Amino acid sequence: MASLINDPNDDQISIEEVINKINDLPSLPELAREMLNDLNNEDISLESIVEKVAMDQSLAAKAIQLANTSYYGNNSKVVTIQQAASMLGTKNLKDLIRTTIFNKNLPIARCRGFDNKSFWRHNIATAICAEIISRKLHLKHDFAFTAGLLHDIGRLVLVTKFPKHYEQVIHCALENDCELIEAERAILGVDHVGVGLILALQWNFSDVIQDAIRGHHTPNDEELHPIASIIHVANAIVHALDLSESEDDSVPAVSQYAWDNLGLDEASYHAIFHETELRFEAMNQILQ
Repeated sequence: MASLINDPNDDQISIEEVINKINDLPSLPELAREMLNDLNNEDISLESIVEKVAMDQSLAAKAIQLANTSYYGNNSKVVTIQQAASMLGTKNLKDLIRTTIFNKNLPIARCRGFDNKSFWRHNIATAICAEIISRKLHLKHDFAFTAGLLHDIGRLVLVTKFPKHYEQVIHCALENDCELIEAERAILGVDHVGVGLILALQWNFSDVIQDAIRGHHTPNDEELHPIASIIHVANAIVHALDLSESEDDSVPAVSQYAWDNLGLDEASYHAIFHETELRFEAMNQILQ
C-alpha cells in the first residue's frame, strides 16, 4: 500500500476539475432552500413548520408515517400533519425535513461498487448520533444534525462526477485493506474532505458545517468547532453499530483528542448507542 500511495497516478484529479464539476451540480429547488433557511431560525414556531410541510404531500406523508412508528409510543392512529407535528415536536420534524430535502435533491451515484442506500443510511445515522451527543453536551442540536448529514458530501461529488475514477478507489481500498480516504488520495490525488470543503464554500455552508467536514477524520485542531469532534465520534459509533449495512463496514480509529474534547463517561456512551439505534430505525422505516 505504501508504494501505491507514493506513486503518482495518471488519472489524478485537479482542483480545477473538481470546481467545474461542482458548478455542474443542480442547485436545491427554491422551496427547499427557503425551508432550510427557515429551519435555521431558532424562533420558528411549530405551526410555521407545519404550514410548510403541508405544502409538500410527500413530506407530510412521511411525517405522519414517522409519528406512527413504535419509537414514539403512540397508542392511537395519527392521520393528520397537525397530529404528527404535535407527536414529533419541533426538533424531530426539523430533522425529518432536512433529511428528506437532502435525500431527495442531492444526486444519485451510478458508480460500480458504491451503494447509495448504505451511504445515506450512514449519513442519517451519523446525523442522529451527532444530535444526541450535542444534546448531552448542551450544544446546538440543529447544526449537529445537518453536519452529520453532510459530513461525507465530498464523497457524493466524487462518485457522481468521477464514477470511473472512484471505482478504482473502491477497488484499491478493498485490495489493500485501507480506509477509503487513503485510497482516494492514492488514486485521485484529492480526498472527499477537500472536495467537500470546496462544495461547502461554493454553496455557502456555515463555518460550523465547514468545520464538521474539515475535521471529521482529523479533529485534532483547537481552532476547529467542537462539532468536528462530535461528528468524528458519531461517525465511529455508527460504524460500530453497522447501521449502514455495508459489507465492509469497519470501525475507524477514534482520536484521543476527540474523546477528551467531548468528555463523556461510559454510561453516556451506552445511552448514546442505544438511542441512536432506536431513533435511526424509526427514521429508516419511513425513508426506505
